[in-house]
Amino acid sequence: MWLSGRASPCQGEGRGFESRHPLQRSRSPFWGPLSYLGGRQMVQFGTHIGAQNATVEELRALWKWLDTHGSDWISLWDHLYEAPPAGGTQPHFEAFSMLGALAVDTNKARIGCLVFCSQYRNVGVLMKGAISVDHLSGGRFELGMGSGWHDQEAAAFGIDFPSQGQRFAVLEGQLQAINKWRAGERVTQSSPGVELRDASMVPGIRGAMPLWIGGLGPKKTLRMTGAYADGWNAAYASPSQYKELNGILDDWCIAAERKPSDVERSINLSFGLSTDDIGVVKDQLRTQWGAAADRIIAGSLLGRPEDVMEQIAPFIEAGAQLVNIAIRPPWNQELLAEYFETIVPMMKKEWS
Repeated sequence: MWLSGRASPCQGEGRGFESRHPLQRSRSPFWGPLSYLGGRQMVQFGTHIGAQNATVEELRALWKWLDTHGSDWISLWDHLYEAPPAGGTQPHFEAFSMLGALAVDTNKARIGCLVFCSQYRNVGVLMKGAISVDHLSGGRFELGMGSGWHDQEAAAFGIDFPSQGQRFAVLEGQLQAINKWRAGERVTQSSPGVELRDASMVPGIRGAMPLWIGGLGPKKTLRMTGAYADGWNAAYASPSQYKELNGILDDWCIAAERKPSDVERSINLSFGLSTDDIGVVKDQLRTQWGAAADRIIAGSLLGRPEDVMEQIAPFIEAGAQLVNIAIRPPWNQELLAEYFETIVPMMKKEWS
């Protein structure tokens, strides 16, 4: 049995935003589902992976298997230490290098990072890396951004990690620059954490490289999502919280003079399927996550595979278009295979 999870970016207040989404271009053929088709919502099912507690060979074998067994989406997280935090005591790989391997090892799935921390890289260096992965993947890469939360790893490596509000100020400037580069512009910009002088980005993106924002903050995260992003990712929210935040995001889209359907909605759910009793699994999550355990449990798939559809249905009803299981190695391959080979086809038939 294995358990998974990752804390989401924190909430916070923010600055002003541009009134319109700056990128107006046709979407890549790899772009995800439309919100509705013929009055019926189309749903995709993906996987979010923590590159920890496994060898490179094991991780590559995992995402190769996922790509050929129906995972519509495969993403990694951006950490230097393990999650939940354990003082850097567990093996963990860096995101960009692993994304390069993911890009060349897969052929079908949309791939991405949920999400890059705004504090960890110069935005130009980040965008160069993203474009490189985009080209390696044949245009399947999707860029996720957030303000970060893992202060333990930041402190260990001497990375500046100011207040939540300051981190969001940096993130907003990065989002503005990224969207200008996606549109093929050279960028001159001076904003918190961003200093650019006629900065070009050549080659440009190969696909549409949709921009995602991850987090649960209704005032800052969702405001920026409505203004700048093509997708919103929530991690480990309950169905009721997810529904409420989806409605708030709709309002922020309208405030930014965009349609709510312009922003794809996704949810990460901790993959806690097990042959053990649910109570045992919950106790283990409480040991791992401490004070954050109740939130993680509320956003987890628990029990046996036959229980999955009943647990996922409220998220679909709340507006989720992409449902990702979050895998934190080690994992139970037998249960994972049953999920993708048996349960996912049933769900696609139900919600397509």
